[in-house]
Amino acid sequence: MKKSAVYSLVQLFISLSLFSKALAQADNSLDKPVQFVQKVIAMESYEAVGAFDVDGDDTLDLVSGAFWYEGPEFQHRHFIANVARWGRGEYYNDFASIPMDVNGDGRLDFITGSWGDQTMLWRENPGESKMWQEHLIDSTGPVECAQAWDIDGDGQPELVPNNPNDALKFYRLESGAFVRYEVGSEQGHGLGFGDINGDGRGDLISSEQWYEAPEDPLSGEWKVHRELSLGKASVPILVEDVNGDGKNDLIVGQGHDYGLSWYEQSSDENGQRSWIAHPIDPYNAQFHTMAWEDVTGDGNPELITGKRFRAHNGRDPGSDDPLGMYYFQWNGESFTKHTISYGPLGVGKGAGIFMAVTDLNSDGRNDIAVAGKDGLSVFYNQGYQTK
Repeated sequence: MKKSAVYSLVQLFISLSLFSKALAQADNSLDKPVQFVQKVIAMESYEAVGAFDVDGDDTLDLVSGAFWYEGPEFQHRHFIANVARWGRGEYYNDFASIPMDVNGDGRLDFITGSWGDQTMLWRENPGESKMWQEHLIDSTGPVECAQAWDIDGDGQPELVPNNPNDALKFYRLESGAFVRYEVGSEQGHGLGFGDINGDGRGDLISSEQWYEAPEDPLSGEWKVHRELSLGKASVPILVEDVNGDGKNDLIVGQGHDYGLSWYEQSSDENGQRSWIAHPIDPYNAQFHTMAWEDVTGDGNPELITGKRFRAHNGRDPGSDDPLGMYYFQWNGESFTKHTISYGPLGVGKGAGIFMAVTDLNSDGRNDIAVAGKDGLSVFYNQGYQTK
């Protein structure tokens, strides 16, 4: 046999082996979940955590409440600033941890907000061991949480606070200052961003309506469509094409009740849009935050979420149920649930109100950082365990 033929056969054998391995991994990903190892970072009760490089050493750090934690071990923590308590002492004025270099000095600052003081603000990274200066962005109304999305398509994110029963608006950084843009006169509990009608522009979604983005999101009128009924929806509401039919669907957790569902976008022969609810997990409660990221390593995103601990100081349905963190994998017809953590306080861990899903230890796998009134933890992704 010629060397070229032998070489071709070897290459074919390698390709088939790799293909078989990939198929086995894909099958295994549904039958056997990815394994995670929990590391408790702190027992503070802040409910938001962000992951970004605070000190410029090209390593991700964690920022949560009054402290930041040096990566990749997160053992050494540094004081940022005093964060006020409110609401019988169970809440802090810290409902987001969004990284952004606001003043253009090359150091990442972060944005937060709160229901209690009804403001959005940014904390300035001083680049040394001293307190971070606080800067007011706006008095927004009560902030359930906030997100960062590129509303105008210029490659830079805007800030969008969820202010239930208040106007929907976003804030654009312009020449070192945040400029407020109005979208609509109302919004409910819950907030999402994505292209609903397939025109290539990102729309804004709330619990009872979605706002259609105009050609110019900064000056045009946002058209309201009142066709949703999503309850006390999560922040974010995920806008994704779940079933691959070319139309974006909605993935919604109930932040203060039982239920996690996806809403299939459908339309009749006249183009009338409707939303078909499909349960994902109706048996657990307080899915207040979530992410759509690849944790299995198969190139497809999974739904990552969990229960918020004492969301309304223990007065929500399901508040006394065990805590849990989960990822849900689309199997072509429905979501398969995989448990990351589950159990009572001290055993299980919840998801808080703002979390980070990213590769925290540079091993090529996405990990999960979650805060909450039940403490701050990292779940390190171990991949599939063959033993």
